[in-house]
Amino acid sequence: MTKKIYRIALCTMLLTLSLSAEAQQPPNIPRIAYLGATSHTANADRVEAFKQGLRELGYVERKNIIIELRSADGEQGRLPALVAELVRLKIDIIVSGGPAVTRAARKATSTIPIVMGFDFDPVGSGVVASLARPGGNITGLSSLAPEISGKQLELLKEIVPALSRVAIIGNSTEPGYVQVVKEIELAAGALKLKLQLLDVRDAKDIETAFQAARKERADAVLLMQAPVLNSHRAQVIELAVKHRLPAAYPFAQYVEAGGLMSYSTNYNDLFRRAATYVDKILKGRTPADLPVEQPIKFEFIINLKAAKQIGVTIPPQVLARADRVIR
Repeated sequence: MTKKIYRIALCTMLLTLSLSAEAQQPPNIPRIAYLGATSHTANADRVEAFKQGLRELGYVERKNIIIELRSADGEQGRLPALVAELVRLKIDIIVSGGPAVTRAARKATSTIPIVMGFDFDPVGSGVVASLARPGGNITGLSSLAPEISGKQLELLKEIVPALSRVAIIGNSTEPGYVQVVKEIELAAGALKLKLQLLDVRDAKDIETAFQAARKERADAVLLMQAPVLNSHRAQVIELAVKHRLPAAYPFAQYVEAGGLMSYSTNYNDLFRRAATYVDKILKGRTPADLPVEQPIKFEFIINLKAAKQIGVTIPPQVLARADRVIR
């Protein structure tokens, strides 16, 4: 009788412990992938801005959200394999670090929601049906890069009044390249500037491009957005200084690292806002019905140390318009 009572007590205790452990198990935590074409080190501020946006919405890593970081480190050829891995992992949402990532993710899945951290021209390139109603599984933010590139050229002309020839350095395989070049050509026509298009598809092409710019007597350089350039921005800045070429860069990190000037969308703000899309999708909204938003913050930054290095004097009226001046 005693043994029977003991067995019943033991079974009851084990059942209680099992039920208690089951009750303490956390619910399924959503897994979000942040996939970048450029290394996360190079774009650490964007990753942090995205995470900050999630924190502002009440998300805590490993508690109620899991973030998987992946990067192609400037090698776009690696993107298909990285996206395929995320699809196998059954990620809930893919956050795209740029246009090339969005295209690779789009080819790999039509069901997993994709949130664009930014895209140059999502409608013109066919990524979404319209800004108001994207359709499909992609939504997010646009950077207005084509329009901004024209403004960058205007600022270069103000900084270098004698400007007549500008070398445009970019990657012709990068999504949005054609649209951006068209806008630059329109601005160049209005300013009576000659353009020299230089294609950088690999890191080994960077120095060759600057040598070609110098050989053709370019007065300045306009750098387009491209992961291969961003991943090697220290080399890019060094070559601009070496050849004493005033350069307009596609975003602030170049200027903070020693480049001359940038006029751009505030990309950190875009990635912070990308978190709101993740939140809405996790709460049941579909990408097809979430409008693509445009930038609301822009920044014009000048580095006076860089100006001194290449022998350029920034006109007072240009300095007065800068949002930030690095001295």
